[in-house]
Amino acid sequence: MRRFVRACLALLLATGISACSTIRLDPLPEGLTDQPPADWQARSAKLNRFDHWQLSGKLAVRQPSDSGTAIINHWIQQGEAYDLALSSSFLGMGSTTLKGVPGFIELTLSDGETYRSADPDALVKAATGWQLPLQSLTWWIRGLPAPDGDFRLLFDENGELAMIRQAGWEIRYDRWHKPQGDQTALPARVTALKEQKRVRVVVSNWQDLTP
Repeated sequence: MRRFVRACLALLLATGISACSTIRLDPLPEGLTDQPPADWQARSAKLNRFDHWQLSGKLAVRQPSDSGTAIINHWIQQGEAYDLALSSSFLGMGSTTLKGVPGFIELTLSDGETYRSADPDALVKAATGWQLPLQSLTWWIRGLPAPDGDFRLLFDENGELAMIRQAGWEIRYDRWHKPQGDQTALPARVTALKEQKRVRVVVSNWQDLTP
């Protein structure tokens, strides 16, 4: 299996991969509105400033080619830089570490083998078979749209963010942690859907790392 993974990684680094996507303009689901609540601007401003954090939890991926789960030992975000440590028996991944910034990723497998790429999403797909929109997830996981590309926000009857539609993905907010201190509520379960692909993150713990 590792020979196959490394062959895929070598092919990726040799050829490169590009993709494009557009926003979905489906009708509004019943009970949701695209009119933000009066306090949304203040809430989103707080979430934007919350860019130094750590979380732990679980990741579940269901896609036509492969499905599996992983423990998120930690996901540390320091501004644009991330450090994501996963543990999974799926595809023999073992302990896998992903470190990067927008436009660059370093992926280290459990045996210490390291790969680097300017295309983070494609490298993760080559290594695991999973399509993970990493750059966007750093925003979606907080309850914010990614800054690049069109998006549509949908709110429930209580004024809580229920869904983001962006880049062909539908991101659903199924559960929220209660606000801590001066911080606004943070997601507890996020499900991202695109065609036959599903990525779910269940966050068991958030930690504020603001300097």
